[in-house]
Amino acid sequence: MPCPVEQRESNAADVAGVLVLGACAAWALITAAGRDARPEGLLLAVLAVGAGYATGRIAGSLLPVGAPAGAAALGVLLALFGPVPTRMVAGSIRFAGPEGRSGVTAALLTLAVGAACCAAWATPVNAVRVVLRLAAAGTVALALVLGTPVGFAAGLAVLLWSLAVGRVRRRLPALAALALAATAVTGVTLAVAADALPRPVTAALQGQLTEHRTDLWEDALHLLREKPLTGTGPDTFRELSPTTHQAAGADGKPHSAPLQLAAEQGLVGLLLLAAAYVWLMAALRASPRPAPVVLTAAAALSALAALSAIGNALSFTQVTAGAALLAGTAAARRSVHL
Repeated sequence: MPCPVEQRESNAADVAGVLVLGACAAWALITAAGRDARPEGLLLAVLAVGAGYATGRIAGSLLPVGAPAGAAALGVLLALFGPVPTRMVAGSIRFAGPEGRSGVTAALLTLAVGAACCAAWATPVNAVRVVLRLAAAGTVALALVLGTPVGFAAGLAVLLWSLAVGRVRRRLPALAALALAATAVTGVTLAVAADALPRPVTAALQGQLTEHRTDLWEDALHLLREKPLTGTGPDTFRELSPTTHQAAGADGKPHSAPLQLAAEQGLVGLLLLAAAYVWLMAALRASPRPAPVVLTAAAALSALAALSAIGNALSFTQVTAGAALLAGTAAARRSVHL
């Protein structure tokens, strides 16, 4: 049973989550009011986060090993076979081909690695722990086979972090380090968009990120400067970005969640995105689960935050729901049988 202090912290984190998700939904509606904007996508993402987190809390309480293990298997299956809708065209959904799956594949496999490692730390049976860690390592290798080196790097980082935190007992410094790393990646993204880095560094990053993507980031920052408080409205970037009209088959996204929220919902939207991440970290800090389970889940979520800063990972419902599901399983209280 958690101690009274832990119980209060957990309850406070739950209340904070309700407030943050409610504020995200409300701000999407406010910024869409009176504009040709479409808040449905963000509202669906908020619903997916809430449903995924609640499902994770319930499943993690009943099946502390089975729930994350099942989530890992589901993540791999979705990465391999799941459809990825990119946009609505003439009333029908257009699906991405293999080249358009890189962001969602990397995100799903990273979450799957984190879930498998959480299940490994949760089981008391050494043989099962070894099997689950081998499954996590296989998922990391699968990312490379599927042609997503970013997903391979993120998954490998989560796996190595999970193996290293076995003796860690103080959560706060480790969680702070993860948050700092995710913030650093976001900061670099904003710096590239603002052309604030030294020219050689910017040129090197453009070689990895492609000039098209950095042009999208610059467009997003320009829109933010025009309307810093409320942005241009949800899902309006595709119409207002000159770069999206120059590339055939563009999905209309800036391929950076922080920059998309900033451009479409202003600085308030950006702050709400950061608040959602902080809420999940706070929920994990207050979790009654062992520290290795908590820190492994936090590493996967932080890796996803980094991926979303440089890609379109959070544009897909299965990714947002999967992230919340993983957080919920790692924050679940143990079931008490009477």
